[in-house]
Amino acid sequence: MSGVDPAERDEEESGSRRSRGRVIVLTMVPVIAFAILLASGLGRDPRELPSELISDRAPAFALPELGGQGDISGPTEGQVFVVNFWASWCLECHAEHDALVAAWERYRERGVVFVGVVFEDGEGTALQYASEKEGDWPLVMDPGSRTAIAYGVFGVPETFVIAPDGTIAAKTIGEVTYSWLTEEIDRALRTEVSA
Repeated sequence: MSGVDPAERDEEESGSRRSRGRVIVLTMVPVIAFAILLASGLGRDPRELPSELISDRAPAFALPELGGQGDISGPTEGQVFVVNFWASWCLECHAEHDALVAAWERYRERGVVFVGVVFEDGEGTALQYASEKEGDWPLVMDPGSRTAIAYGVFGVPETFVIAPDGTIAAKTIGEVTYSWLTEEIDRALRTEVSA
């Protein structure tokens, strides 16, 4: 006989099983938590998430024009508006600028209004950025980010197309493309014709 009490051996085995059980549980908790986060949307491209603002009335604004020439108001019923939130420090804003210029050139004669809203940027750096870039659509400051908050902006760039009835027809997060702009502006213009 080995001299080990069976009760002690059962207690050791029971303690060993409890220890293994704790390790398994502690290992599984982070895995389950990560799976829940992924299932809830973490890891999704925010551009693919539908906006809750679509079809809602676009928030009105009256903002000081960059450089202090007056106020720009919008959106105005009966017109298609493109509202682009941007900043001089934003790399995607630099990348999307040519698409905005091309769309502005294409639609300005058709009464489509573009407004660039400066997001959390200084007026001096925004003015310098604007002077280095093409494009002569109105650019406005957003003191206290009140307009950005009203539109639900959480980063730049974000672009909204407002239909002639004053509702938000489309929204995109991140670098806007020329094809997205033309598709959404054309859709908003068709809404105007059919109304």
